[in-house]
Amino acid sequence: MMLRFLYMPVLALCMSVATIPVAQAQSAGDPVEIVRTTTSRLFEIVNANRDEYQQNRAKLQHEIRDVLLPLIDEIYSARLILGRSGRGIEQEKIAEFADALSDLLIGQYAEGLLQFQSRDQVEVLPLTGENTERMTRVKTRITMDNGQIAPVDYVFRKTDDGWQIFDVIVEGISYVATFRNQVGEQIRQQGFDETLAKLQKGEIDVEVKIDEQ
Repeated sequence: MMLRFLYMPVLALCMSVATIPVAQAQSAGDPVEIVRTTTSRLFEIVNANRDEYQQNRAKLQHEIRDVLLPLIDEIYSARLILGRSGRGIEQEKIAEFADALSDLLIGQYAEGLLQFQSRDQVEVLPLTGENTERMTRVKTRITMDNGQIAPVDYVFRKTDDGWQIFDVIVEGISYVATFRNQVGEQIRQQGFDETLAKLQKGEIDVEVKIDEQ
């Protein structure tokens, strides 16, 4: 099974529709509720306009961006992905890189979101493990069409804007680490500016393969 990394969060379709707005869930400081509320909201949007979005992906991507981006710490995630390759690069370029990644991921997210028909495939687990006031990992378990269970976890950090996601981990594989390995190699071979230009043109498609048992 091939899972593409910003379409991965789309697997977390909620078990039930949350009744509070995303912004309220975020301000309440509850990452579990943020996961439930955000994915439920996106699923409601698609259900209401699925036929239209099948014909107009750009409109769906715009809707997703409005809901999802306030919950993602784009700059922090981009800096983690760049690692040493980001040293000495000006903040404006880092922001462009983060935007280019977001466009890539949201495009993949939109495609994945249209493929799911039910919220009943997901269990959002209570917080457990080594969570702190500054960092939290929300675990979900997704039942695939073949009955296989896939763990999809969201890693949050506390920022001035509340809890924000900076990484998604599927079956133990981090999207930040995967992007860092693949995009980092591109930067080493071709340089940051050329890699950024290719990302902006949609010429780089970062993906991870997970073998389906």
